[in-house]
Parts: sequence; structure tokens; C-alpha cells
Amino acid sequence: MLRLVMPEAVTVVVDVLAWGVLHAATGYAAHRLGAERLAEDGWLLRARRFEARGTWYRRRLRLHRWKDRVPEAGDLFRGGVSKRQLPSYDVAGLQLFVQETRRAELAHWWAMACGPLFVLWNPPVAAVLLVAYGVVVNLPFILIQRYNRFRTQAVIERRRR
Repeated sequence: MLRLVMPEAVTVVVDVLAWGVLHAATGYAAHRLGAERLAEDGWLLRARRFEARGTWYRRRLRLHRWKDRVPEAGDLFRGGVSKRQLPSYDVAGLQLFVQETRRAELAHWWAMACGPLFVLWNPPVAAVLLVAYGVVVNLPFILIQRYNRFRTQAVIERRRR
């Protein structure tokens, strides 16, 4: 396999810059998604049986205890929506929040999926570490978005009844 060879110091700088650019690019791409693309959970976003509408995250991961301690950048780009608090408590506000959790989850899945690119210019051990970094950095945010979406969807269902 063809691998770009750079001095070690340059490789480290390229790795740091690449992760920064990839996170910004995937975040911006998700920010640009239209509401129609985020109206429903697709294959990747749909609930899995083991998640039990979010209770798995609470019981097994104690997600409710640490989720508010991680950074939130939903309003980083103009027109974005922060997920620190609900836009409003009516059904429309809750639906907007659900839509934004889908957007954020996709952004983190996309960023994590960029990890294998680091194989192109890093030695095998470094590439594995950089892919692992992508998983470790993005997976907590994916879990938080899923947990919040399932909880909010349950509230929407109760309000509609």
C-alpha cells in the first residue's frame, strides 16, 4: 500500500490539523442538511432493541450523570441550535430538538468515519491510535444524542396523546 512519508514532527502537525479540519467539515456538512433530511431516523439513527428507548444508556452507562459535562457546539455555525436546553417546551420545540440531535449524531458518525484516512500517511501503530482517537472522541457525543433523542421522542408521544 502506498503511504505518504513525512518527518515525524510534520506528521504530528498534519494529524492534529487533519482531525480539526475533518471535525469542522463534517460539522458544517451536517449543519447544512435540510430539515427534510432530518425528519426521521434513518437506518443509522434508528433505535435498536437493546437501547430500550434510552433506558440502557441511563442504567448501563449512567449517561445522565456525565452528559452535561461535555462541550456542546450546536450553535457554532450561524443559525445553529444549541442542545444545552430545549428550544421550547411545546411539541414543535421538542421536534426541533429531536431534529438537532439527529444532525449532531450524523456529524459525529461522519467525523468518526474519517479515521481510516489516517492510514494514508501514518505508520500502522499511529494509524490505529488515530482511528481509536476518532472513536473515543466521537462515540460519547453519539451516545448522548441518541439518549436525548429517545427521551424527547417519548415526551412528544405523551404530549400527543
